[in-house]
Amino acid sequence: MLHRRVSDLMTTAVVRVRPATGFKDIAVQPAEHDITAVPVVDDQNHPIGIVSEADLLRTQQSQSDPSGHLADEHPPPTENAEAHALTAEGPMTSPVITARPQWSVVEAARAMAPPRRQTTPVVDGADRLVGIISRADLIHVFLRQDTTICEEITTEVVTRPLGLDPASITVQVTDGRGTLTGFVPHRSLFPIAVRLCEGVDVTSRLAADATGNGKVDNPHRP
Repeated sequence: MLHRRVSDLMTTAVVRVRPATGFKDIAVQPAEHDITAVPVVDDQNHPIGIVSEADLLRTQQSQSDPSGHLADEHPPPTENAEAHALTAEGPMTSPVITARPQWSVVEAARAMAPPRRQTTPVVDGADRLVGIISRADLIHVFLRQDTTICEEITTEVVTRPLGLDPASITVQVTDGRGTLTGFVPHRSLFPIAVRLCEGVDVTSRLAADATGNGKVDNPHRP
């Protein structure tokens, strides 16, 4: 399926900061790069935290009010907290939840389900930062038209990798949920067909027909 993996959707040109990066240098990143969160990485490019716009706002709110209007509601933080708030190490959330490039959009959506972060760093096998993905990226996939999803399944699953005659498989998609009905040569193709549809909630109603004459051999209904 098109865009079924995190690697297809993630942004690879990631804005990142170090733990010692100053608060002001972090604060300008969202506006300059149209982003909502900034990963904090160590010397080996491993994400150790993430700073969001909400984190920056809370840090700003914790500072003393020069006008004195909010002095009672927002008491000045301790000297230690003030020192840490001046760098990324202060407001960042740590440890940070990460995703993998090979994950399906379904896996990523589960990992990013509320109340977790709206933006998640993507790391490789050595836990090095290679990208970043947001809930908005995933929503674009799930909001595709049913006709588009149907065409993708027919082309990217039934025809190309499985090499089946599209006339032997009926693909129906309603509200983003797919159903596969028809005949395949071998029962072993049942789980393969479903797995290739990763990124779409698919129900398999396929049946094995080794003879090619439409004879049903133990319908598969997971």
